[in-house]
Amino acid sequence: MDTIVKKQTIVQVKQETNSPKNPTSFIIAVALVVLVGGALFLYSRVSWQQALLYVLGAFGGFVLYQAHFGFTSAWRKFILYRQGEGIRAQMIMMLVASIFFMPLLLKGSIFGHAVAGYVYDVGISVIVGAFIFGIGMQLGDGCASGTLYHIGGGDTNGIVTLIGFIAGSVIATTHFDFWMNTPHLAPISLIHQLGAVGGFLLQLALLALVYYVVTVIEKRRHGKLVSTKIENKNGWKAIYKGPWSLLVGAILLAIMNVLVLIVSGKPWGITSAFALWGAKFVQLFGVDPTQWSYWRDPAKLNALKSPLYQDTTTVMDISLMFGALLAAAFAGRYAKPIQWRRPSRMTIGALIGGLLMGYGARLAFGCNIGAYFSGIVSFSAHGWVWFVFAFLGSLIGVKLRPYCAYKN
Repeated sequence: MDTIVKKQTIVQVKQETNSPKNPTSFIIAVALVVLVGGALFLYSRVSWQQALLYVLGAFGGFVLYQAHFGFTSAWRKFILYRQGEGIRAQMIMMLVASIFFMPLLLKGSIFGHAVAGYVYDVGISVIVGAFIFGIGMQLGDGCASGTLYHIGGGDTNGIVTLIGFIAGSVIATTHFDFWMNTPHLAPISLIHQLGAVGGFLLQLALLALVYYVVTVIEKRRHGKLVSTKIENKNGWKAIYKGPWSLLVGAILLAIMNVLVLIVSGKPWGITSAFALWGAKFVQLFGVDPTQWSYWRDPAKLNALKSPLYQDTTTVMDISLMFGALLAAAFAGRYAKPIQWRRPSRMTIGALIGGLLMGYGARLAFGCNIGAYFSGIVSFSAHGWVWFVFAFLGSLIGVKLRPYCAYKN
């Protein structure tokens, strides 16, 4: 018996010796090195704009984690419990961003370079793509931004979802020509079709309508608005340790998207990078993605032929994960061990969810960020269509979650 106890003690001592004495401090140090080092690398190899976008991506990841700003969970809470705090925060985020986007989009330039929003066709591809994305975001337990910040926050399920996301994106690019030839309307910009005043008033009316409907339904169910109570145990340190309110997260994410538009000339996006990563991966096995219609676009083809660090979306996606990692470490997430073991059904669900989101995002010209957030604040009709059909898809996705061992 004494021998067994001694052996166990020796094993514990070895484990403690091999692991960092303070894992939280170690992770903070790693995250800062990657973020600072990455910014300096991009500044020297690409441009100061690319370095700044890398920083903005990290800022986005930090905000998403500390405010727990989830698109998927916000929709799920409303569908199941008629709690609309998250959706109302999204409408406020859209309003703030729209106010700043409109003059920039109308002028079409700033600081000597062109500025344009995400305004795409409205048709079958957007409807189908958004619908299956809505199903996938519930099965994958996170949308595009959610998947990335979950990974940074230590959710290993997000890794499986991301793998499916990349695979689905690649598959969609092989079918891209078919979907682009389905019935559709030309791109519709509210501020260009209706004028600045008319377009903005319609945008305001739509945002107010969603806000109002969600509020009325919630009050009918609960008799009042249900708000998440935030327990601040960190005092002034909550500035970097969190948690933050959804309203703070909404405003900061809106400002971030405005800055991305100013610096890069286009709004924030996420999922185009997944298609790029997947295309570069299949190239390793002798597959030629340039034969697929998706890559015939000169800008996309140039991205495929260039190093990944020159792709703005890739740079921001990577820094988003490390920004979330930094936030999670500050919040004390890594004081507890990461749970690697997951039910098989959850792994399968995450993989299927990722596949659906990856495929759907390419069909619908974006995800919850590129199509929903950035599409709507670009005053594009396709952003509103995406919202409607992705929400309808989520109604189905929520019903399927229990089969994937998720707890609603």
